[in-house]
Amino acid sequence: RMGKRRCVPPLEPKLAAGCCGVKKPKLSGSGTHSHGNQTTTAPSSSSGPLQNHQHTDGNNGRENVSDLTLGPGNSPITRMNPTSGALSPLTRPNGTANSTKNLVVTAEMCCYCFDVLYCHLYGFPQPRLPRFTNDPYPLFVTWKTGRDKRLRGCIGTFSAMNLHSGLREYTLTSALKDSRFPPLTREELPKLFCSVSLLTNFEDASDYLDWEVGIHGIRIEFINEKGVKRTATYLPEVAKEQDWDQIQTIDSLLRKGGFKAPITNDFRKTIKLTRYRSEKVTISYAEYMASRQHCFQNGTLHAPPLYNHYS
Repeated sequence: RMGKRRCVPPLEPKLAAGCCGVKKPKLSGSGTHSHGNQTTTAPSSSSGPLQNHQHTDGNNGRENVSDLTLGPGNSPITRMNPTSGALSPLTRPNGTANSTKNLVVTAEMCCYCFDVLYCHLYGFPQPRLPRFTNDPYPLFVTWKTGRDKRLRGCIGTFSAMNLHSGLREYTLTSALKDSRFPPLTREELPKLFCSVSLLTNFEDASDYLDWEVGIHGIRIEFINEKGVKRTATYLPEVAKEQDWDQIQTIDSLLRKGGFKAPITNDFRKTIKLTRYRSEKVTISYAEYMASRQHCFQNGTLHAPPLYNHYS
């Protein structure tokens, strides 16, 4: 079965999402949910961090969705590649991202995120705009810390944003305003990993099983037991890294989105599912420093990219 292809995400208010979780959560539980400008909190797992799902129907039309993504823990770090492919966003044939030369996402995007965070934490002016493509994409910025790569912040958007402004905005939002964590500090910089994910190839699925584990990210829309429309999403790597099948993933998303009633197969059939793909790159702070070594010579503190890197 094939879903209906869309080259861009559905037209909707700006959607921000946070990805969370470094251990396998329980697949069921209860939580408290509210509407309007209130925060919605889904259950925490005894083996993992608190899973949040926030929905705001205010005038700004902003929606926050916390996503369980394990990120770069078991994936190889992508080495520096200062160039980016001249590709139009969201239109790659078949939605594939198997060849490095075809990827739009680059390690330089992660370096730019580090630049933005570094300058903010040390009080430098923000860096000049980078050289990589400024095409619009839905995007996520994820921060992890330590050898076990524990989540430290992750916020993104399903609305396509120009990469220069989008990465700058979500770098600071994910680092400083993820409600699950205190703001990042300069002392934490040496232990950080940064991941940039660009979302592509959004498709309307024919039903709730019309997607592949490990290939697609999914976003579901459903009506809860109170008659309220809710949404929830997982990025492509989540189900595979959690060893979930399709049903387990769908049921986990329903619980995360606040559905408390028993989940039946008839109810699953009422779900509207959108599938998508992701391009992702991760670098460590050490790799970032190596790429900016001309800015940090002799242990002297300088603003990394202000006037000499993006000239």
